Amino acid sequence: MGGFFGIASKKPCNYDLFYGVDYHSHLGTRRGGMAMYDRELGFQRQIHNIENSPFRTKFEKDAEEMRGNLGIACISDYEPQPLIIRSHLGNFAITTVGKINNEDALAELVLNKNHHFLELGGGRINTTELVASLINEKNTIPEGIEYAQKMIDGSMSIMVMTSECIYAARDFYGRLPVLLGRNDDGYAISFESFAYQKAGYEDFRDLGPGEIVRVTPESVEVMAPPKEKMRICAFLWTYYGYPNSHYEGSTVETMRYKCGGILAEHDMAEGVAQNIDYVAGVPDSGTPHAIGYANRSGIPFARPFIKYTPTWSRSFMPVSQTQRNLVARKKQVPIQELIQGKKLLFVDDSIVRGTQLRETVEFLYSNGAKEVHIRSACPPLTHGCKYLNFSRSKSEMELIARRIVLELEGEKGLNYLDEYSDIQTARGRAMIEAIEKEMHFSSLRFQTLQGELDSIGIDPNNVCTYCWTGKE
Repeated sequence: MGGFFGIASKKPCNYDLFYGVDYHSHLGTRRGGMAMYDRELGFQRQIHNIENSPFRTKFEKDAEEMRGNLGIACISDYEPQPLIIRSHLGNFAITTVGKINNEDALAELVLNKNHHFLELGGGRINTTELVASLINEKNTIPEGIEYAQKMIDGSMSIMVMTSECIYAARDFYGRLPVLLGRNDDGYAISFESFAYQKAGYEDFRDLGPGEIVRVTPESVEVMAPPKEKMRICAFLWTYYGYPNSHYEGSTVETMRYKCGGILAEHDMAEGVAQNIDYVAGVPDSGTPHAIGYANRSGIPFARPFIKYTPTWSRSFMPVSQTQRNLVARKKQVPIQELIQGKKLLFVDDSIVRGTQLRETVEFLYSNGAKEVHIRSACPPLTHGCKYLNFSRSKSEMELIARRIVLELEGEKGLNYLDEYSDIQTARGRAMIEAIEKEMHFSSLRFQTLQGELDSIGIDPNNVCTYCWTGKE
């Protein structure tokens, strides 16, 4: 995944930039970077590996030394960035967030024009460098950004900083947010709204799908108007968006409360999950869903185990699955009196592979739990995302719902994924029962697609649900 942050200010903005991008650290774990422009110092840039140390620690000294009233910065799970480019369009810094499915074809297009790339490990090229090369195909930066977005199969949000301004562009279908904040001294550009709010900026507006703006300390000028079609990712609210951010007017935390409440209503209507002692969330993003469930059902909310985070990194940070599982286990510290002999219902944001959730359930049983019921705050994941780099699964076969379908019916079962996603059908019940048995759940229920969309609360036609439906 990744996130970016930019500032165009009448005043020095190094610290606003530093803290603003640090508030995107939940979106990436491998690389961080900052670039600024100052009329005396010119372009300055720093990139650091943040796999074993947080962004703030690595960049604190850089934030003190860098100067300027224009700045862009990013957190990335993939290529080092921002990059500083020298071209016929002048010098500029660029950072991107997104995914390119036709990367090889676009690289070949550029190479056939006698351009070159700096090669990364494993023969890969830097995606941000590829985007810069596409931008350089045109005569102006806004034209180049629009050209790049049209050529890219996938999604790509872009910030380009020149010596005069920052160009900000939201991806063509608005799958990810790009928001603007404003104060008396200028403007901020951000993935997360709270990041600029903490720096003293107020909400100004969201960019529309494919919209390109030119941002200076004095103004925001539209260079390319928004497109009509939007497909913003539903997982922003369910999983990777930060609780106090809002996208398209819908706040993450309140969406999760609504989602948990709808899950509870389904259970209450079916008469399942009775005599539960405590409702709990699989921390962290499952917790607000669980609060919503507890509030609606009247079952007490509790935390039967706590994540110890001061010294243990996020469990998805290590490269190998074995290391991730080890870190997840080491962080879980039980509270025995809330587990021993209890019937527990846990709400998780989603069930992807199920590996860590299986180990969590075994951990609860080993500490004396009588029953462990699981609720997923989203429908079964049956398709790998082809638009964003947020999924930890390298193959659709790693998705537990899809794998179970194949085990039940083979390839033929993939023709009935809609039925498998609906617990009211025979196929849906068969999939649920198979997962319950494999994972040792006392019971399992998924949020419905309608419940998910109702929780988000914006026009359903504007929401991307590809990972659940396979429909664009």
